[in-house]
Amino acid sequence: MIDWGYSLAGALTGFVVGLTGVGGGALMTPILLLVFGVSPVTAIATDLWFAAITKLVGARVHHANRQVDWQVARRLWLGSLPLALLIVLVVSLGAQVAKVDWLTRAIGVVVLITAVGLLAAPKLMAHARNQRISQAERFKAMQPVLTVISGAILGLCVALTSVGAGALGSVILLFLYPLRMTPHRLVATDIVHAIPLAVVAGLGYLFAGMVDWWMLASLLLGSIPTVLLGSLLVGKISGRWIQIGLALVLMAAGVKMLG
Repeated sequence: MIDWGYSLAGALTGFVVGLTGVGGGALMTPILLLVFGVSPVTAIATDLWFAAITKLVGARVHHANRQVDWQVARRLWLGSLPLALLIVLVVSLGAQVAKVDWLTRAIGVVVLITAVGLLAAPKLMAHARNQRISQAERFKAMQPVLTVISGAILGLCVALTSVGAGALGSVILLFLYPLRMTPHRLVATDIVHAIPLAVVAGLGYLFAGMVDWWMLASLLLGSIPTVLLGSLLVGKISGRWIQIGLALVLMAAGVKMLG
């Protein structure tokens, strides 16, 4: 049956995802764990499909506005999809993911790193912009390789915890492409990168029967209208204040999961 509590959580997360590109995993997974008491493996499995479908809806708006940087997205995929696929194979071959007692702690660590990254994003971007201008040729030469490596790190985090594609991804893109990533392009590229990554990472959990379909339907009932609304409001509302608020919430959630 549809649970309206999940739908409300989905609506909140969908709006934040549409507006900032952040929150599909970073916000939803802690909500499922701490508010609803969902088991870690069910939260991860269901959230991956929630993020993929929600971001697919939001991506249609961003693609129509021609804001996706496909070159950057492809570089991220070169790193993230192979790592996620490797985790999928491990899960599909019967790894006892549900019995991994450090799973909640792993999610807590990634959530805390995400929160710190969001808070530090302006300073990281300022430092990267200075490097980009003062050492332009060297910086540009390293961008492709660093983007692929960053994608691999994101793939590992997302496949194991469902967290990182949006929040960590946005911080990484700001650092690697400080002159190229306008706010709208950042959100659009981050969302598009996360879709196939969440699908690939979610396949192993799907085949292992770990997805809660009623929970997923309830979450999507809330998120689909609001992710469209958030996507349409990009550039009209400052996403930075929402990111700061989200970072503080994530920091509290991460500390609680590690406690």
